[in-house]
Formats: sequence, structure tokens, C-alpha cells
Amino acid sequence: MPNCWNRYAATALLAPVALAAGLLTGCERTPATDPAPAASATPAAATPTATRPAGPERLVLAFGDSLYAGYGLDRGQSLPDAVQARLWRQGVNATIVNAGVSGDTSAAGRQRLAFALDNLPRKPDLVLLGLGGNDVLRQIAPAETRANMAAMLDELDRRTIPVLLTGMLAPPNLGPDYRRAFDAIWPDLARVHHAGLYPFILDGVIGNPALMQADSVHPNVSGVARIADRLTPLVAERLPDAR
Repeated sequence: MPNCWNRYAATALLAPVALAAGLLTGCERTPATDPAPAASATPAAATPTATRPAGPERLVLAFGDSLYAGYGLDRGQSLPDAVQARLWRQGVNATIVNAGVSGDTSAAGRQRLAFALDNLPRKPDLVLLGLGGNDVLRQIAPAETRANMAAMLDELDRRTIPVLLTGMLAPPNLGPDYRRAFDAIWPDLARVHHAGLYPFILDGVIGNPALMQADSVHPNVSGVARIADRLTPLVAERLPDAR
């Protein structure tokens, strides 16, 4: 368990009720009965310093919550944007479609995954799957989160789409039993489904005020850059003919 969670727990999880009323206000979305938000997913905009390289195009779907959607950031500053720009600078012609929806739990993601996949121009070469943060903030039972994540991976397996999971960890204040059950979800599922794994999406970022927004939950531009620097090599490894 990274030590960075200790600071986060002290500031964000001392009072679960206050957390639900406060921190989640910034990342909640109005509950919906249909998966329509995924229809607005658009290719991540490249940064001014990146130019699309030549070569065959790889299509990547970034499917997650506010940590993918770019909550609190300007257009073009999300994590999918940052990863795409780095791939371009490495000569990898990849288009990343950002299907991050702020406030999504694993259950909400499970509801809209097929819709998002069906509305892409073709089957993606890779899916980045990053959900679970809102589950732990709501203290949803780990068994429910596991079932939802497994169902999404089953769907991606059925479509023979490679996956890179960006995992989540539970903070210490939720207790050892919750942490043990929750933290095991991503490595267990990555092993069963032969998926790539970035174990903790906020590793090296959360708990550092210089890399986080004022809510202590979402990374700022510098934090996104830190994550993208670490994540991009794993994305490149999972893409076909990326080298």
C-alpha cells in the first residue's frame, strides 16, 4: 500500500458522510437510465507539441471515470490526451477515444460499455479500463465492484479486445478487511483475463499537493503528466506493432 494514501485518508476519509456530500459533489453526474453519455466520446486532442506520426493507426478506447474524463482540467489536458501525445512523440500513430464519465461507478460503466464499443468506428486495438474510484468513495461492497469489473472484462474477452487495467486501492481508514478484498480485485482479474495492469492509477501523485487539484482527489495537469509518463510505456507495449 503506497504511503501516499495515509495523507489522503487523513484529509478525505475521516468522515465518510462528509466525503459523500463534499468530494463527490465535484465528480457526480446526474443518474441516467441509459448509456447515452458514451455517445459524446471524442478522440483525445493532441497537445501542441505533438504531431501525428505516419504509419498504421491504432485505435484505443479509454473507458473510465473522472480520472479519464479530465475533471477540473481544460480541454486537451486529460490523461488520455497526455498518453496520446506521448505515443505520437514516440512515433506511434494511436488515436485514443476518451469515454471517461465523471462520477461513474463500476456498475455504471458495466451498463454503458457495450454501447461505447458499438459506437466506435471499428473494434479497438486496446481498451484502457479505469473504474473503481467512485466505488471506494461510496464504500460499495468489494464483491459488487469485482463482479462489475469481471463482467466488463468478460465482454471485452468475448470481443477479443486486449485490455490494460488501471487499478485502484482502498485507503487505510476503510479497514483491513475492506482493503484486502478491494485491493485484490485488479491483480486477480488481470491474471485471470490476461490483461495488462497498472496497479494504482494515482501512484506517486495522490497526497502530493503539487500534483493534485484542491479537492485532493483529482490530479492537476502536472499530476496527469506524471501518470502519463508511467502509463504510456505500458500502453505502447500492448498495442500491435507499436515498435
